[in-house]
Amino acid sequence: MQHPQITPRFAPELTPSVEELEKQERHLVFRQFTYDDAWALGSLLVEMARERQAPVAIDIHRAGQQLFHAALPGSTPDNDAWITRKRRVVERYGSASYLVGARFRAKGTTFEESSRLDPDEYAAHGGSFPIAVENVGVIGSVTVSGLPQLEDHRFVVEALEKFLEL
Repeated sequence: MQHPQITPRFAPELTPSVEELEKQERHLVFRQFTYDDAWALGSLLVEMARERQAPVAIDIHRAGQQLFHAALPGSTPDNDAWITRKRRVVERYGSASYLVGARFRAKGTTFEESSRLDPDEYAAHGGSFPIAVENVGVIGSVTVSGLPQLEDHRFVVEALEKFLEL
């Protein structure tokens, strides 16, 4: 009996290209982003995580201020440390943490090897996405930690798509 092929964790056909990731950022832009928006987006992420029983921590920052934080069952203090490191990448580069890592990989290197940034302070792993406002630019980030990095990224993107459609 033959066993089905196990899909590699980062199979090229499943991993989004730099172009696809950049398109997500161009598409997922707010007209404004208020305290109430942070609460509503954070609440949507919590609802989605509860439905999936996802062991995640969720964070929303704007202009250096934490506007929302939630830790769901199964998450740990390590998830908060990952959130901080991924958020710093968004703050420094103005792009999703997964996209930043993908850009380094596309150049044949890694963020850790080539960014010259302390990996204890910065992590270009999926899960932190910029909050960009039309005619303003990046003002903050929404970050999830607890799933494999591509799943963290996709989870945030899915929530942003739902939120911006409302």
